[in-house]
Amino acid sequence: PNIEDLESKNKSSKPLLVPEKNEFIVLNKPKSIAAESFKALRTRVQYSKIGSDTLRTILITSSIPGEGKSLVCVNLAGSFAQIDKKVLLIDCDLRKPRIHTIFSKNKFPGISDYLFSNVTLEEIIRPTSTENLSFATSGTIPPNPSELLGSNQMKDFIKLVKSKYDLIIFDSPPYLSVTD
Repeated sequence: PNIEDLESKNKSSKPLLVPEKNEFIVLNKPKSIAAESFKALRTRVQYSKIGSDTLRTILITSSIPGEGKSLVCVNLAGSFAQIDKKVLLIDCDLRKPRIHTIFSKNKFPGISDYLFSNVTLEEIIRPTSTENLSFATSGTIPPNPSELLGSNQMKDFIKLVKSKYDLIIFDSPPYLSVTD
């Protein structure tokens, strides 16, 4: 069933948990209006940077939970991968991560485990079925997400992955809810 069929069958007020095939729109519904919208967003992002340096990192956030940050991240990352950009999607929502569920993978090990020096970079980077698109999950939920994301280890991590990827997209927590 497609997402519209699932939504019409959902009579409760609870939001649907939609599987990857419906959330990864640019891959699974490439000719849809939504997929075209993500491609248009990609084009606008490509030409948004003025100057000689190209845009290398993008952070997606919103004010409150449930506004579609992860959905935008996955589809924007997928649309860049489709034009042969080597893309890394990183789940930096260290309180309520979602990227691992979209790709039906375990969230361990992930970025927090790497920042605590418990695993290697190779252990947290996972390929997807889309060529040029990889992702890193959140990993173990730390007691101090904002401190971890603002740490020197995170700065070093970003510098390292920027040397390996054309574009890094960060899925972040909502900014009104937490300090991360």
